[in-house]
Amino acid sequence: MYLAPSMAVRSLKPIFIPKTPTPKPKFFSFSSSASPPLSNQPELVSTVTSILTHHRSKSRWNTLLSLYPSGFTPSQFSQIVLQIKSNAHLAFRFFLFTKQKSICNHNFASYSTIIHVLSRARLKTRARNLIKDAILAPGSDFHGTEFKHLKLFESLVKTYNDCGSAPFVFDLLVKSCLEMKKIDASIEIVKLLRSRGISPQVSTCNALIWGVSRCRGVNEGYEVFREVFGVDDGEKGRNVKRVAKVKPNVNTFNALMVCFYGEGLMEKVEEIWNEMETLGCVANAYSYSVLMQVFCDEGKVREAEKLWKEMRVKKLEPDIVAYNTMIGGLCKIGLVMRAEEFYREMGLRGIETTCATYGHLISGYCKVADVDSAIMVYKDMCRKGYRPGAATVEVLVGRLCDIRRVLEALEIMRVAVGKHDVCPTEKSYEFLIKGLCEEERMEEALKLQAEMVAKGFKPNMKIYGAFIDGYLRQGNDEMIAMLRREMLETQNGQEED
Repeated sequence: MYLAPSMAVRSLKPIFIPKTPTPKPKFFSFSSSASPPLSNQPELVSTVTSILTHHRSKSRWNTLLSLYPSGFTPSQFSQIVLQIKSNAHLAFRFFLFTKQKSICNHNFASYSTIIHVLSRARLKTRARNLIKDAILAPGSDFHGTEFKHLKLFESLVKTYNDCGSAPFVFDLLVKSCLEMKKIDASIEIVKLLRSRGISPQVSTCNALIWGVSRCRGVNEGYEVFREVFGVDDGEKGRNVKRVAKVKPNVNTFNALMVCFYGEGLMEKVEEIWNEMETLGCVANAYSYSVLMQVFCDEGKVREAEKLWKEMRVKKLEPDIVAYNTMIGGLCKIGLVMRAEEFYREMGLRGIETTCATYGHLISGYCKVADVDSAIMVYKDMCRKGYRPGAATVEVLVGRLCDIRRVLEALEIMRVAVGKHDVCPTEKSYEFLIKGLCEEERMEEALKLQAEMVAKGFKPNMKIYGAFIDGYLRQGNDEMIAMLRREMLETQNGQEED
């Protein structure tokens, strides 16, 4: 995958890394374009700098307004900020002052100067916010610029050395673009950096892979992974420019595995696991949890248990995700007693249960027809203040209705709605209406059906069938005929839709 850089950036001079160490490595060969030489306007710069550094806060701003009511040019602002760059908080307050009083029509160069100053002081959040402001800012300097991120990148490069900035300023640019959902911009900036022999931080690469995978699919995210980490560099021949290599870490592979799992590409999760081992990256507890989840979803619980043992041999402490994965996988195939062993081990190790833990156990007990144990776990969950999920309520209601404990199921759902603000599923209503109709409690079934419609669920064929069966038991031919006509009309309407 290759995105060609725009013409605006293609003309930039190459970046170089100095051969001799210096206190502040200059990664870029550009001379500063943040401002003209200070000799042009030394008096203004000197005066403003003196006021900012020596006056008290309140008088400082009033004095500046009285002396310079027409404000400052972006070039003047940059010169002033360069003089106080060792005091990043003061520089930032000066920037905010010029914005609030509308006394400087900022452009990319002035934004770049303050962004660099904040970056070198490691005020990363403020720097990222200003990067986003610069990309979104209106004004003559920004008007009609289709690729603002590239213009800002170019400006940051040109002002980098004179501001004594930190290399991660470009990581902040990439992450800001990702936050703004500008995926192409993020990819292009990373490629421009790598083409000049510089690789972003691994956390930035991981964020890029995650963002691309979520917005465009994990296959494209995987291609970005191979490119930004130089996985294919050895296959492209001798003419490929060597990049200062950054190695993927365990979070890189975890992100890829989670994304492949999310898209149902289970075999790819195992491939990523193998690639992680090949590249010498050590899996952590979360990595094991993802692969165990894959095995559990495929019914390969024995393989998942082998991974669990391997994880313990390596002295990796399983977290709640790992425990929930194993408990869920065992409950899914009916091995509830084994799941209970994991549950008890959690308690002994001081790991707090979650709603998912209880949900797995409730589903497991329902699966093996031990509904009383399921109810006991459900009540324990509610007693401890956990809010039951709609799916958990559905499983429990369905199992109770299967064994004709309909009123008990109805009470559980009523409490879940009233006390825990659970929104019942359509299936829960179906189970209850069918159970009530089988017991010829037609009035209660009708009330529940009206509540179901109020919740936005339309009557389906199963609901009609339940009511017809109920009225058949009562011999109510009139209601049966009416329901059959209505059912036919509903079915025809659904077919037309």
